[in-house]
Amino acid sequence: MYPTLYHALLDLTGLDLPFLKFLNSFGFFVALAFLAASWTLTQELKRKAGLGLVKPTTRTILVGAPAAPGELISTGILGFLLGWKGGYLLLNFAEATGDPQAFLLSGKGNFIGGVLLGGYFAWKLHRDKKKEQLAEPRKETVTVQPHEHAGNMTLTAALWGLIGAKLFHWLENPNEFMAFVQDPSGASFFSGLTMYGGLIVGGGMVIRYMVRNGIPALEGMDATAPGLMLAYAVGRIGCQVSGDGDWGVVNTSPSPGWLPGWLWSYDYPNNVNGVGVPIIDGTRFEGYATHLPEPVWPTPLYETLVCGLFFLLLWGLRKRLRPAGMVFALYLVLNGVERFWIEKIRVNTKVWGDITQAEIISVILFLLGLGMMLHLRKRNSENTRPDGPQATH
Repeated sequence: MYPTLYHALLDLTGLDLPFLKFLNSFGFFVALAFLAASWTLTQELKRKAGLGLVKPTTRTILVGAPAAPGELISTGILGFLLGWKGGYLLLNFAEATGDPQAFLLSGKGNFIGGVLLGGYFAWKLHRDKKKEQLAEPRKETVTVQPHEHAGNMTLTAALWGLIGAKLFHWLENPNEFMAFVQDPSGASFFSGLTMYGGLIVGGGMVIRYMVRNGIPALEGMDATAPGLMLAYAVGRIGCQVSGDGDWGVVNTSPSPGWLPGWLWSYDYPNNVNGVGVPIIDGTRFEGYATHLPEPVWPTPLYETLVCGLFFLLLWGLRKRLRPAGMVFALYLVLNGVERFWIEKIRVNTKVWGDITQAEIISVILFLLGLGMMLHLRKRNSENTRPDGPQATH
């Protein structure tokens, strides 16, 4: 396992670049997942715009105005935070890279570095705006193509998805929430995330964004569905590579001869959580040199394979499934089926007897997707009848 990109590069190439310790391998694959989702969303919105299913919108902007006080303040704060941490990192490199997570979550920083970089950021914004400033600022109407929203939608999903994933994890594990409150440096906000929390909260905020920006909700949801499945498949690679604890239950049964042993059971050496027993033989990374005492099902790999195939299915059907909303409904059904069954061999917190939070949500999503399919099909059938939809009384 490679807890960070530093460990991966060190093991695979021999290069020793300590600054890469700040780049968690799980976070790296999560970033790739969002890039993949953004790309598929962009392609789908372009295709739908070409068919007239989604249309451009207009917005009014003010051209030639000086930098507003709020812009200068927010930009200065960003620069201060970067300079505060960055200045300390440069002056105390060995200490900061020794435990990057503790450093980032600590109150340690360099005040002078923060003031200098914050001031520079604010000055640069003021200067750039000054160059474009007009004697009389004017309003202009610009056209925004649907696919131009893909970046903002991805950022919305990333921000609110992270918040939702952490909130749902804390609902399952309230003791971890209390531990984080009492000692933020003792645990990372970015570990211990619940996928369904991210999907529900992040997805809801993306739908809100679409509606507010003139993208029909059902068409927009269809456009996001293949990318959501692909992003999940890519994200689970990060779980496997880092060994973040999203593995299965113990599996000591012999591997079938036709299947590689690591795909049947695995002990996750040098896992990012540092759990298990010390590694005696083999590669040992300082601070992570443990492996599980008994091998387990490598469930992240199974989810990557299954969700990768589901992505190909959704991508292949996206042009044929109508009316609007059917692709997203199928996504909900497939998502529910996949997660429900993987929970049977996956380590997770039980919330009701032997039932996990994910099992409950997966059943709800499956039923919601199925009900959505039936409703959309019925409504489409009524709307295409020669005499039109039935009158309501």
